[in-house]
Amino acid sequence: MKIIFAGTPQFAAEALAALMKKHQIVAVLSQPDRPSGRGMHLTPSPVKQLALQHGLKVMQPGTLKMEEAQRSIAELDAEVMVVAAYGLILPKAVLQIPRYGCLNIHASLLPRWRGAAPIQRAILAGDAETGITVMQMDEGLDTGDMLLKRSCPIEPGDTAQTLHDKLAGLGAQCILEALHRLESGQLLPEPQDAQQATYAAKLTKIEAQLDWRLDAAQLERAIRGYFPFPVATALFGETPIKILRAHIAEGNGAPAGTVVAVDKQYIQVACGDGTLALEVLQKPGGKALPVAQFLQGFPIKVGYRFKAG
Repeated sequence: MKIIFAGTPQFAAEALAALMKKHQIVAVLSQPDRPSGRGMHLTPSPVKQLALQHGLKVMQPGTLKMEEAQRSIAELDAEVMVVAAYGLILPKAVLQIPRYGCLNIHASLLPRWRGAAPIQRAILAGDAETGITVMQMDEGLDTGDMLLKRSCPIEPGDTAQTLHDKLAGLGAQCILEALHRLESGQLLPEPQDAQQATYAAKLTKIEAQLDWRLDAAQLERAIRGYFPFPVATALFGETPIKILRAHIAEGNGAPAGTVVAVDKQYIQVACGDGTLALEVLQKPGGKALPVAQFLQGFPIKVGYRFKAG
């Protein structure tokens, strides 16, 4: 099929790589280059980098609401547009351009976790599974008819990064299957039940500050869900300490935020209910370190307290 692909991050690049092997990509849409790194140099997105490596036409409009951008897309004469974590709103005029419309690869089992951060929100909520939904896009926020769904279990040790990687691969498989069914007329739309919908709000650094008054299970999920961005943070005095890995430990009873045990492997901290054993930490300007190395430059002892909330 003649496809326009629209996507920006690595999640989308996985799908593009799979599509290139089976279909004709007439153009790739990706967000404009953004400053990144210490030098804040303009850096192309993972999708743009992959497209250029394979000699594909790349378009980077700042918006799709302008007639010029819409006209350029229409001139491509594509049968379908595949969208994955693109980051720009597709107005009705664009949705109607391809013969088969626009198909979105969404990283949740819709209607649960519509919105910007479905992978992280699923972990934070303690969901047992998530998955991929290939959806027929409409003007709403992830409200279109579902065309294909595949589930993926959330393992106890999954972080947002590991779950992202699993879903990126699953998303690539799903879009190939969906397009195959589309070509053979076997793709049947299923409306979403709006009453079952939940919203996956965009992540903020403020929400990633740990509140030790919560129970240990919630905090452990937060540490996994906020990795690798924005990373869970705990205030020790006025110093923000990033917590990159931890597990639930036995014991409680001390005030929330109190350090109840320290050894070469773990710093155990009392929570509102239960105890959390910190394994990997990072101080401002430093590297992520296991507890033994972290303590050499930042001594923490039993009885010390993290700011509770």
